[in-house]
Amino acid sequence: MDVLRQLQDFYRERKSYLYLSILCLATATALGLVYPNLLRYLIDDIIRLRQFDQVPMLVVALFGVTILKALMQFLHGFFGGRLGNYLAYRLRNACYEKLQFLSFRYYDTAKTGDLMSRLTGDLEAIRNFIGFGFAQLLNVFLMVIFGAAVMFSLNWQLTLVTLISIPFLVYVALRFESRIHPAFQEMRLALSSLTTAVQENITGVRTVKAFAREPHEVDKFSIRNERYRTNQIFTSTLWSRYFPVMELLASVCIVILLGFGGTLVIRGSMTLGELVAFFTLIWYIIGPMWGLGFHINNYTQSKASTERVLEILNQPIDVTDHENARPLHPGDMKGHVQFDHVTFAYGNKMAAVVDINIDAPPGSVIGLLGGTGSGKSTIIQLMMRAYNVNEGSIRIDGTDIRDIRIGDLRASIASVFQETFLFSSTIKNNIAYGINEVSMEEIVRVAKLAKAHEFIMEMPNGYDTIVGERGLGLSGGQKQRLAIARALLKDPKILILDDATSAVDMETEHEIQSGFQEVMRGRTTFIIAHRISSLRHADEILVLQEGRVIQRGKHEDLIKVEGPYQDTYRVQYADHIQRVEEQQRLADAGQSTVDTASQTSNEADEPMEALRDGEKDDVWDNPSDTAGSREQVRPHE
Repeated sequence: MDVLRQLQDFYRERKSYLYLSILCLATATALGLVYPNLLRYLIDDIIRLRQFDQVPMLVVALFGVTILKALMQFLHGFFGGRLGNYLAYRLRNACYEKLQFLSFRYYDTAKTGDLMSRLTGDLEAIRNFIGFGFAQLLNVFLMVIFGAAVMFSLNWQLTLVTLISIPFLVYVALRFESRIHPAFQEMRLALSSLTTAVQENITGVRTVKAFAREPHEVDKFSIRNERYRTNQIFTSTLWSRYFPVMELLASVCIVILLGFGGTLVIRGSMTLGELVAFFTLIWYIIGPMWGLGFHINNYTQSKASTERVLEILNQPIDVTDHENARPLHPGDMKGHVQFDHVTFAYGNKMAAVVDINIDAPPGSVIGLLGGTGSGKSTIIQLMMRAYNVNEGSIRIDGTDIRDIRIGDLRASIASVFQETFLFSSTIKNNIAYGINEVSMEEIVRVAKLAKAHEFIMEMPNGYDTIVGERGLGLSGGQKQRLAIARALLKDPKILILDDATSAVDMETEHEIQSGFQEVMRGRTTFIIAHRISSLRHADEILVLQEGRVIQRGKHEDLIKVEGPYQDTYRVQYADHIQRVEEQQRLADAGQSTVDTASQTSNEADEPMEALRDGEKDDVWDNPSDTAGSREQVRPHE
C-alpha cells in the first residue's frame, strides 16, 4: 500500500508491532471460525442424537475459545495502538522540525490554518489507519479466505452458488473507493480553508472590531463553511448510495443460501447443523464485505492525509549550508559588511533590489530610508540570508555569507523588527529568548537600556508577568521596547533596527536613541527608519526607491542637496520650519517686540541654516523641538 510504503521510514523501528498486531488479529479471526463448527456440533451431534452429557464440555470449549479470542483482540489493540502513537509522534516531530528549517520563501505563501490542520487532523487520520485501519482492512480478506475455506469443506456446491454475488460486492466497493478518495481530498482542503479563516479572525479580532467588520467576517466564514458543508453532503450522498447496494447484494446471498441450502437439507444432501453453520459463515464473509466501504473510507482519508503531510516533509529548503560551509564564532567576528552589486527578485516578480553596493566597516552605522516597496527590508533579509541573492555577493569580514553556516551567521546578528512578536510566556523569558543562560542582572540592564524597566516593574509580577498571546495586553510601544531589550541582550556584532522605534512616541524614541548610542558603539548597525531623527547620526544614509539607491551620504550632506531626502526632511519638520519662517518674517517687518525678535533670531538661525549648511545637533537633541511633528508623514508610500 502506498501509505505504508511512503511512511515506512517513520515506523521501521517498530515494524514488529505491525506484524504482531496483524498476527493477533488473524488468530482472533481464525478462532471466530470455531463458533459455527461448535454450533453444527451442538445441533447434529448433541441435540439430534440427544447426547446432552456433552453439553458441559461444549460450554468449557466455548468459554476457552472466547477467552483466547479476547486476549488476541487485546494484543491486537495494544500493538496497533503502540504503532500508531509511535508513528504519529515521529511524524509530528519531523513535520515541526521541517517547519523550523523551511526557507522564508515557503512561508511567503503558506497559511497557518492549513499547516495546523495538517499537524492535527491529518496526523490523527494517519495514526488511526496505521495503528488499526490497515490490520482491519487486511482482516477483511482473511475473513473471506478463512470463511470460504470452511464453507467449501462443508459443501462446495452450496458455497459456489451462495458466493455468486461476492464479485459484485467487490466491484461496488472498489467503485466506491475511486469516487470517495477525491471527495475526501476536497473535504480536507475545505476544512483547511475553514480553519485558516478561524485562525485569521481570532488573530486579527482587534482589527475586525476596530473597523466594525464583524458582518463581513461572518459572511466570509459562511462561504467557506458552505463549501465544507457541500463537500460533506456530497460524501454523504456517496455513502447513501453505497450501503443500499451492498445490502441488496448481501440479501441476495442470504436468499440463495436459504433457498438452495434448504432444498439440500430436505433431500438429505446436508444436515441441518451444516446449514446453520453455513448461515453463520456467510455473515462471516458478507459482514466484512459490507464494512469494506468503512475500511476503504479510512484508507482514503489516511491516503489523502499522508499526501498533505508528506507535502510538508518533501518541501525543498532553498537556503541551506553547503558541505564546506565554515563555522563562525562570534568572538572572532569583526562585523565588516559588504554588498557587492547585489540584485534579488522574489520568484518571477520584478527585482526587489538592483545593483546594491554597501561598505559598512566594523562599528559603523548605516541608515536606510525609503518608501514602502523600496527594498529596505529586502536588504536586511538578504544579509541574514533569508534568501539567496540572484546576482552579486554579500560578505562579512571578507567571507561570502554563503560560505558561512546559517546558524552561526544569524546567531551573530540581532534584529528588532517593526512587527514585534512576543511569546505567551513571562516578560523575563521573552527578553532572554535568544540566550540559553543569562543572569537576571543582565536582563534588567538591557531592559533599562530599552526604557522598559519602569513599565515592567509596574506590572503585577514584574519580570515574571505572563504576557498574553502575541503580546496582547501590552501597548505597541511596550512590546517594541521588549523586542529591543531582547536584541540588546544578544550582544551582537551586527545590529539591525527595522523601524524599531516606530511604535513609541518622540520623547521615548529620544530616550531609546540615547541608549542606542552606547549599545551601537563597536557594533555594525543597520537602521531602517522613516524618521530622519533616527538616521541623522548614521555614518552613511542610503535613500532607496524601487530597489535602487538614488541618494547616499551623511545627513548634513544630503540635507543640502535637492532630492527625496531633503523633501522628506521638509515634510517631517514642516510645522517647525513654517513657524520659524513666520517669526522671522514678523521680526523683519518690525511687528514684534525686541525680545520676540531676539528669540526668533535664535530659533530661526539653526533650522534654516540646517537646510543650507547642515543641521545643528542641539536643534534635534531636544524632543520638545519636534513635538509638533509626532504625526509624521512617511514619504513615497
